Amino acid sequence: MSGCGRKALTLLSSVFAVCGLGLLGIAVSTDYWLYLEEGVVLPQNQSAEIKMSLHSGLWRVCFLAGEERGRCFTIEYVMPMNSQLTSESTVNVLKMIRSATPFPLVSLFFMFIGFILSNIGHIRPHRTILAFVSGIFFILSGLSLVVGLVLYISSINDEMLNRTKDAETYFNYKYGWAFAFAAISFLLTESAGVMSVYLFMKRYTAEDMYRPHPSFYRPRLSNCSDYSGQFLHPDAWVRGRSPSDI
Repeated sequence: MSGCGRKALTLLSSVFAVCGLGLLGIAVSTDYWLYLEEGVVLPQNQSAEIKMSLHSGLWRVCFLAGEERGRCFTIEYVMPMNSQLTSESTVNVLKMIRSATPFPLVSLFFMFIGFILSNIGHIRPHRTILAFVSGIFFILSGLSLVVGLVLYISSINDEMLNRTKDAETYFNYKYGWAFAFAAISFLLTESAGVMSVYLFMKRYTAEDMYRPHPSFYRPRLSNCSDYSGQFLHPDAWVRGRSPSDI
């Protein structure tokens, strides 16, 4: 039963690690973390006319509506070149996004290292420590990722709170599917880390259970003769029995 439990933990931790690594890799490399819309409110029917719409990732911004529709820019260069195309709120949001970018990258690196160590540990189960080390890397990866997500959300919320409200302007934002992928990756990575550490504990316990006690190999002295201890001593092999012993 315990062997079946270890196999299930091995399989689940591997599946969770693969899914978490894949989702985070897709999230980091795509431009669908955030959707932003700007426009004006029409006084006739109080509807919004969209003047600019974009979606952004950690690296690029792509415009969906407006004068630059269909074009993409890196976040580092979109502000000075095209600041007239967006409002100050959008520019500030895009600037603050960069503060959260390093954490998903560090998380992806830790996750990849943990995935490699985990697979080596599954191929060589006798190296029990690899399961523990891979679990630590998975947990560190999840912590780095959640810090990045919190910074990402807080930077956007802070800008929305500090934004000057205007009844004539329309501004809306929502999180994209890449952000959801990153959040799901956090859950999968932390689960893989916990299961890897628990798998290490089960393997270590099993090794202790089947390891013979040290006294099993200790030589036992026979009680049938008074000279048994003497003949087992190395000095007795060299000098033999002296005449005084007879």
